[in-house]
Amino acid sequence: MASHFLLLGILAIVCSTALASDPSPLQDFCVADLTNPVLVNGLVCKNPKIVQAKDFSFSGLNLAGNTTNAVGSQVTPVFVAQLAGLNTLGISMARIDFAPGGINPPHTHPRASEILTVLHGTLNVGFVTSNPENRLIMKVLQTGDVFVFPQGLIHFQQNIGPTNAVAIAGLGSQNPGVITIANAVFGSNPKITSDLLAKAFQVNPYVINLIQSRF
Repeated sequence: MASHFLLLGILAIVCSTALASDPSPLQDFCVADLTNPVLVNGLVCKNPKIVQAKDFSFSGLNLAGNTTNAVGSQVTPVFVAQLAGLNTLGISMARIDFAPGGINPPHTHPRASEILTVLHGTLNVGFVTSNPENRLIMKVLQTGDVFVFPQGLIHFQQNIGPTNAVAIAGLGSQNPGVITIANAVFGSNPKITSDLLAKAFQVNPYVINLIQSRF
């Protein structure tokens, strides 16, 4: 009887692990056909007979992003929309440029964990754990340092050095998604009602209206 329960336990662990992971590719590659109108969970494959080396290549990460904006940063993504060969492979990357004092505002990736490497500069980075603890995990990174942001958690980066900073991020999805918290809450279309947000943030509705006007 004990061995029977042990077997059931092992099967439960194996099954839960299998269900929690992405399915394995069933072929060498599935280069995305970005012109195909068919909607699937991912993108339709090109005919492998017409796939070329350019389908697996992207150029431009050597170029600095334009950081002359309100937050002082620019993300250059290399997701499946930019590199069709990523389709079904479960990976992507991005370059992030920061002006002095620039931030990559608090945001989440609903479909991916992120590993970030600082190529140049000094970044203050962190993430916040889920309710009810909402614990802030934060660290200052120098050139060559690496930091991991768990999937779905709110995280950020800030350039605290005197010069421009550059980082490269690897993400565990071909299409990790980005939800920038301020944009989503205060810039939704249509707007979330100011009375709801005023109660959520425990401020006067005037403050909410003012913030929403910025987005």
